[in-house]
Amino acid sequence: MEGLTESEIAGFVVGALLLGASIAAQRVDGFIATSQRRSLNMCKRCGDLRMVACSQCKGVGSVRKSGIFTFGLLDDIYESLGAETKAADLVACSACRSKGRLRCPECSNVR
Repeated sequence: MEGLTESEIAGFVVGALLLGASIAAQRVDGFIATSQRRSLNMCKRCGDLRMVACSQCKGVGSVRKSGIFTFGLLDDIYESLGAETKAADLVACSACRSKGRLRCPECSNVR
């Protein structure tokens, strides 16, 4: 690390902190939402809606066809940057029967 200035090292540290914060943001948000629901005596998972998003299709109702040479991570990155998914590449989600939502496993059977 010879030849690096203090400001360059500080820049690397700040960049690493920002990257870590952006990766952890979704988990922190989920933790805060769960604690708020708990304090209001609501279901921790669904907030008394009795429905949760399907974990396989993430609430959309359709998933990508899977094959030997599919690269789901790259496709997810392209979609997050604004690229559209071709309708021919999508099939109905079998977990939620193309509805996108499932009954909450924590509270729908209790009530």
